Amino acid sequence: MSEKQVIKADIAIIGAGSGGLSVAAGAAQMGAKVVLIEKGKMGGDCLNYGCVPSKAMIAAGEAAEMVRTSGKFGVNGHEPAIDFAKVNAHVHDVIGGIAPHDSVERFEGLGVQVIQASGRFISKNEIEAGDFIVKARRFVVSTGSSAFVPPIPGLDEVPYLTNETVFNLTDRPEHLIIVGGGPIGIEMAQAHRRLGAKVTVVEGLSIMGNDDPEAVDVVRQRLIAEGIDIREQAKVESVIREGNGVSVLVSHEGKSERVDGSHLLLAVGRRANVANLGLEEADIDYSPRGIEVDQRLRTSNKRVFAIGDVAGSFQFTHVAGYHAGIVIRNAMFNLPSKVDVKAVPWVTYTDPELAHVGLSEAAAKEQGIEAKAVSFGFDGNDRARAERATDGFIKAVIGKKGKILGATIVGRHAGELILPWVLAVQKGLKASDMAGIIAPYPTLGEVSKRVAGAYYTPALFSDRTKTVVGLMQRLP
Repeated sequence: MSEKQVIKADIAIIGAGSGGLSVAAGAAQMGAKVVLIEKGKMGGDCLNYGCVPSKAMIAAGEAAEMVRTSGKFGVNGHEPAIDFAKVNAHVHDVIGGIAPHDSVERFEGLGVQVIQASGRFISKNEIEAGDFIVKARRFVVSTGSSAFVPPIPGLDEVPYLTNETVFNLTDRPEHLIIVGGGPIGIEMAQAHRRLGAKVTVVEGLSIMGNDDPEAVDVVRQRLIAEGIDIREQAKVESVIREGNGVSVLVSHEGKSERVDGSHLLLAVGRRANVANLGLEEADIDYSPRGIEVDQRLRTSNKRVFAIGDVAGSFQFTHVAGYHAGIVIRNAMFNLPSKVDVKAVPWVTYTDPELAHVGLSEAAAKEQGIEAKAVSFGFDGNDRARAERATDGFIKAVIGKKGKILGATIVGRHAGELILPWVLAVQKGLKASDMAGIIAPYPTLGEVSKRVAGAYYTPALFSDRTKTVVGLMQRLP
């Protein structure tokens, strides 16, 4: 057995997902010697199995739905012919178009040494990866998360899909049964339904449980209208193989029901990738939820940072990118930069989309914060009416002295419309700041101005205001 080569670096990173790549690119371009270790595909889950392929499939479903429903515009609407193999090719073409930006070649061009192998700590300041031992001043663990496979009786005898395999299908599922009604499950349900599959969703609690229930119901009603069978408060008791398909025994509303399908997709959450990293050897505290970190994203071994999903907080690509910036400031400049999550947004890319940032109405109440929720519907927006996309609303949560605490938007392009509210929460802006902007007409973005203005409506048109105006009109 040959002796392993020792590499000395300023920063060594395990995991080439969005967070790890951002740290590697930033540190290398600032002159640091960087080693990046990745055992799988560059780009990680987001590029290969998550955000990118799912949004590409959602776009295909949206195109099909536009053809199907275009009669409302006076255009010849009809049931579209869908070539699922070409949909699959579209999805992988989108991945392929982005992949060069995350490739080994690009990062080597930036001066990063990429090791394509599994990496694990063998001491507090050493990682073993393939034929190398990497010693570094600082380390970053960015190994992400993987689909959680629940202990369902019979599952080990049944073929099933996760987000890592569902985008490999070249034949459309006849009947896709989805276990889990979170964002991934619901997005995939609508996309596959619009592409012609029969879809059943089984959720143990309520779908999209982290979001405003009123907003979720707008999405729920659209899914039901499109023909998706949603079983909430339902427990999967067991699964069995049924010919070339699968049968799921579901306990729902006090009865046991059997759902027969062609494919089974598991979307019941994710678990941090902490196994086989040698974390014990590096004196790094962790649990199945992820690696424990402080506000500077340092682990119990202060040489080591953990970012993204493996750090056990918000499992979003944009959070991993944000974490990368925190680590760069700490590791490169020794600045005590800390994580601030009060303005972390999230979006579920259904149609209509559902986006949120900051405190919800319920969260403010639970925390004992004095706040008022104000809503404005898209049916009051002229652009939404022109596009026949009036489902949904925006709800702003406003605190003392008009301070914006949070917002939820459910409607067309909600993911785009949430950004000014992210800025408002981050910077502590007031409803008057949002109400005072000049919004171009006609745009969906006017809803933000209108809901902020609605906060002041009761006071503006009160009897007291009318009295003051009446007095003012008597002045010469």
